[in-house]
Amino acid sequence: MASYIQVVTTVADRTTAEQLAASLLEQRLAACVQISPCSSWYHWQGKIEQSEEMVCTIKTRHDLFPEVCRAIRANHPYQIPEILAMPVIAGAESYLAWMEQELTPHEHN
Repeated sequence: MASYIQVVTTVADRTTAEQLAASLLEQRLAACVQISPCSSWYHWQGKIEQSEEMVCTIKTRHDLFPEVCRAIRANHPYQIPEILAMPVIAGAESYLAWMEQELTPHEHN
């Protein structure tokens, strides 16, 4: 079985989130991108900051992570974008099969 992950990033607004989602889907680097609003609290440049952001949860395969990172950075407005990957330890076979069908094929060396 392929190794699947969920990649999380945040952006400042829905338009940027939707553009990022569309780019990842068009490149077949993501099978699905969920966009949700959140309130973020964080340290930035010596101060505690708060902002309203959009969370993008990206469903993909582990082997595509370097390309997903490049695509996020290319389309991300933040100086240091959040890019975190979590492993999918289990999933419904039908959902994982659908993901595999929607993602760019594995490279066979």
